[in-house]
Amino acid sequence: MTTETGGMEAFYAVVSNVSDFIWGGQWNGETVLVLPPMVVLLLGVGAWIMIGLRFYPILKLGEAFAGLFKKDKDGKGEISPFAALSTALSGQVGTGNLAGVATALTLGGPGALFWMWITALFGMALAFAEGSLAIRYREQRADGTFQGGPMNYIRRGLGKKWTWLAVLFCVGTLFSSIATGNMIQANSVSVSITGMTGVPTWAAGLLVALAVFIVIIGGIKSIGSVAEKVVPFMAVAYLLMALLALILNLEDLPASFALIFNSAFNGMAATGGFLGASVMMAIRAGVARGLFSNEAGQGSTPMAHAVAKTDDPARQGRFAMMGTFIDTIVICTMTGLVLLTVQGAFPAGGGTVEHVWNSDLRGFEMTLAAFNTAFPTLLFGSTSIGGFVASIALIMFVFTTLLTWSYYGERAATYLFGQKIAIPWRLLWVVMIFVGALQEVDFVWRMGDIANATMAFPNLIALAVLSGVVFALAKGHRNAGRDHD
Repeated sequence: MTTETGGMEAFYAVVSNVSDFIWGGQWNGETVLVLPPMVVLLLGVGAWIMIGLRFYPILKLGEAFAGLFKKDKDGKGEISPFAALSTALSGQVGTGNLAGVATALTLGGPGALFWMWITALFGMALAFAEGSLAIRYREQRADGTFQGGPMNYIRRGLGKKWTWLAVLFCVGTLFSSIATGNMIQANSVSVSITGMTGVPTWAAGLLVALAVFIVIIGGIKSIGSVAEKVVPFMAVAYLLMALLALILNLEDLPASFALIFNSAFNGMAATGGFLGASVMMAIRAGVARGLFSNEAGQGSTPMAHAVAKTDDPARQGRFAMMGTFIDTIVICTMTGLVLLTVQGAFPAGGGTVEHVWNSDLRGFEMTLAAFNTAFPTLLFGSTSIGGFVASIALIMFVFTTLLTWSYYGERAATYLFGQKIAIPWRLLWVVMIFVGALQEVDFVWRMGDIANATMAFPNLIALAVLSGVVFALAKGHRNAGRDHD
């Protein structure tokens, strides 16, 4: 083994240990904390805000959907509230909904899906807080455009003495945007394109990079315009295909639900390719993958909601919480149920197993195998119509995620270095898509877990401190809270 190889392996080991500690309370495979730091912080702040709101996000969910297409005639902003929701969703709905759910089941078993639901329910409270604060503390620049997000509600809502926290959030956002918003997405989409067309991975990465550049060069209005057209269409198409897969395997659905709840509270013995064997593994995998998927509490989506044409913080907060519900409770659940319900012959330990989640397959390969098995009619080679729709959905979801996260990273970069960094950032973004397409998937996912935590930590602190303002905004007090300009 060369010194260079040994150095890289040591680096990978450190990354793995840091990720395990943040999300699992483990170091070198040994449990050092019973309750992992990010699990405590994420669920703790989410529960605090949910209780303080008196379960407003759940009670007002119907009202949020009912107001989806109502216009705020007097609202200021750059894009419609629906376009802002679509833009936020385009960042939320990505590889986490297809490949991330599979990874959660591999690491934590079927119980991980239950803990994804719990994360999403508390996440709806966090999302409401983020969306409402984004409107309350956003700023209008000299050129008439708007900007907002955690860096704004930290500085304007908490005061200058908290500037360090806004800077920490921006640094975390740059880290997270490159790792989770770029490299993980690019890796998944390049594998999918290569699997469908046979083109080399580098060529797939180059193609995606060019397509993204064409859109992001036009800024948030261009991104919002594409997102509100692509995201709803692909989400509906994917959900219909998943629903049909479940209907075809309806008799196995009750057993799948029983498996989810049993695994969530009792754990499962590892068999086949399944790695997780404890309740803590299910919690860790469910919360980590849940955050990666819906981004509630991470601080990314309020940057999109901040530019919505509305002057009502609570209304945009309801849009924000609706995004979390759609992403995890609807789309991730459908993916998870397909993975648990569809039966076939899947590779595991030199033999085969009956269920794909218990196989040696990983990530999107697992999801693709499930959809291919559910729809045996061939379309292209060994890919069924279900597998084809899943592949196209992944490509389009990841494409729009790459668009939105370029904006999130740009917002952090311009906050730290000024508007002059915008174009260089967009060019760097395109280059990193190509780089990410060529990376090892396991390492990239580990880096993504660390990146999410570095971004979520300062945002969750701000949400907890500003929770009183959130409670007042929910009651209709649009100017609640103090401005520290």
